Amino acid sequence: MLARFSLDGGDPAAANMDLPLRGFSFRLGSDGQRSDIFTQSAPVHFARTLDQMLAFLAARIPGPDGKPDWEKIEACSARHPETLHQADYIAAHPLPASFAGTTYWGVHAFPATNSKGETRFIKFKVIPVGEAGRQAANEATVKPPDLLHGDLDSRIAARDVRFSVMALLDRPGDPVRDVTIRWPDEDAREALRLGTIVVTGVEPNDACDEAVFHPANLAEGIGCPPDEMFAARCAAYAISQATRR
Repeated sequence: MLARFSLDGGDPAAANMDLPLRGFSFRLGSDGQRSDIFTQSAPVHFARTLDQMLAFLAARIPGPDGKPDWEKIEACSARHPETLHQADYIAAHPLPASFAGTTYWGVHAFPATNSKGETRFIKFKVIPVGEAGRQAANEATVKPPDLLHGDLDSRIAARDVRFSVMALLDRPGDPVRDVTIRWPDEDAREALRLGTIVVTGVEPNDACDEAVFHPANLAEGIGCPPDEMFAARCAAYAISQATRR
């Protein structure tokens, strides 16, 4: 397995709580049967459609004074109330003090087919276990002086970076095309434990770029989600990776 932790904004020197969203991507399997799974520290995305995403980003372009125009942002939010769901969740759920203590969600619904040919939609959820997971419940509102990356290195050295990978199972009528809303009663519904991720070492910084994480890299039995944002994400990653190289 190869995994990548990330920050909204990408500043490795930022303090633990300064950035509102974290990411955890991981690759499982071999070249023949490989899946790249992308998760984040909020269970919903900030836009349902490409038009919403464009409006959201355009409204936040700084003005001549270098500051955002809050009237434009509020007008955009009034036209597209779905774009507030992620921000509302983040405001109500302060982040833990560690990458290793954070719960991560996959916002997309994947059609998953078993050996009998039966298909259900699933969402991925990655839950911290061990000491980091226990500390997360008590440190959510604390802003310690340590930085995220230094904390992660220390926990890896102590073998304290472990996650349970869960598959949340769909129910009839679940919204599988809208990534701005959660499934009803999502936290309490049936889930399957797929396995445990244990992070045991740190690769050079360019390891993840060389490996080319891509949302469409999915093993047999896992299909592409039907929502508009997933299709756009696949195209955007291809452009980003070509530019990065």
